[in-house]
Amino acid sequence: MEAYKQEFIEFMVESQVLKFGEFTLKSGRKSPFFMNAGAYVTGSQLRRLGEYYAKAIHDNFGLDFDVLFGPAYKGIPLAVAAAMAISQLYGKDVRYCSNRKEEKDHGDTGILLGSKLKSGDRVVIIEDVTTSGKSIEETFPILKAQGDVQVKGLIVSLDRMERGKGEKSALKEMRDLYGFDTAAIVDMAEVTGYLYGRECQGKVLIDEGIKKALDAYYSQYGAK
Repeated sequence: MEAYKQEFIEFMVESQVLKFGEFTLKSGRKSPFFMNAGAYVTGSQLRRLGEYYAKAIHDNFGLDFDVLFGPAYKGIPLAVAAAMAISQLYGKDVRYCSNRKEEKDHGDTGILLGSKLKSGDRVVIIEDVTTSGKSIEETFPILKAQGDVQVKGLIVSLDRMERGKGEKSALKEMRDLYGFDTAAIVDMAEVTGYLYGRECQGKVLIDEGIKKALDAYYSQYGAK
């Protein structure tokens, strides 16, 4: 596993974004882990997060694209932070763009924030984590309505690797439905493999008990 992926796993733990225990998700599933990207709140955290996204985008999609699109609202700071990191790490200037939940009819009018989109633009969508694909269902038509826009892919921070609406993961469902590639900085198999039995931030987060709970969870909800 690449060094930046290992660093990112430790960063999630350090930032209290990734936790293990017993959690009830919005879906009603009882999960032994929980990720809350809303816990990234400081300037240094956002700088580092942008760098991890930038490296993952570079590895999965290259730099042959024009715009980073972050769906409102959580995707907005992600798009800004990653665009800045791509400029710093790779010397490549990409624009950022996000949507509004409500279209604005005065001043900076329209449904979009940041850069406008035009025909020929190549776009990478950036999100925190995707479980149902609902935000993409809402924003993909907005992107396509701006002209002949090509979506090159979707990047998320963590692939939960569990079933979406069918037997496949939400990321694979979106890839098949919309025809663009999907990727993550890390997936839960990598997280589990790295943290199992290892001390991180002064504690072993995945011990035998948590490992058994993870195995049971994925036996029931894991994607095919």
